[in-house]
Amino acid sequence: MKGNTNKIIWLTGASSGIGEALAYELSHKGYKLIISARNEKQLILVKEKCKYPENVAVLPLDLAGFSTVGNSVKIAIAIYGRIDILINNAGISQRSLIMETGLEVYEKLIIVNYLGTVALTKEVLPHFISKKSGQFVTVTSLMGKFGSPYRSGYCAAKHALHGFFDVLRMEHDKDGIDVTLVCPGFVQTKVAINALIGDGSSQNRNDTATEQGMPAEIFARKMIRALEQKKYEVYIGGKEIKGIYLKRFFPKLLHKIVLRSQYR
Repeated sequence: MKGNTNKIIWLTGASSGIGEALAYELSHKGYKLIISARNEKQLILVKEKCKYPENVAVLPLDLAGFSTVGNSVKIAIAIYGRIDILINNAGISQRSLIMETGLEVYEKLIIVNYLGTVALTKEVLPHFISKKSGQFVTVTSLMGKFGSPYRSGYCAAKHALHGFFDVLRMEHDKDGIDVTLVCPGFVQTKVAINALIGDGSSQNRNDTATEQGMPAEIFARKMIRALEQKKYEVYIGGKEIKGIYLKRFFPKLLHKIVLRSQYR
């Protein structure tokens, strides 16, 4: 076992996709884990496939249930006596035009992707302040930096995360708290299959960009390096990362490129 056994990480959205890949890689590196998602049965399967399952605790969590988040934090802290790193990874995507999207879909995207993450972070924050250390690692998206059709609500929620965590980093620098924002490009997961369409149901099909994206295990390794280096913000993906710089320096060009691309 490698030398990370003194670090305790709480990982949300760990039942599939990026979160599942992170669980395997973090366990392999020797971290003690608390893995959370809504699907407890799937979490147990993930735990059993980890390198050191004896150092993985399962804690079911629904980020939409704000009233229960505080109790979940108490349970999480009690498992190992503390939390060193919270990885906010849980979330859901979207594939629908603005004109075809019900307001309830936007509400769900904001609740799960933004407010649920904020609620959990706020409950963990006093614990980090009390021990004068801690790291929030939040998985946003390149869509938190620039937009793309069919993802209006998803982009809005991810943009909001950047605003919140940039301020948290500033306000609690004095408390020894670090904040890392991780922006994935296209990663081979079920994010597109599970994405919400205009009526709130799942898209139930993949898209070409996601199918051809970075394998989740490779993404996980790159993300872990970023959190270990305590980077402020990192972009992980393929050529889609160029959109970050086009947005900053050539926004009209980015607009034209996105409209020509296979963005759905």
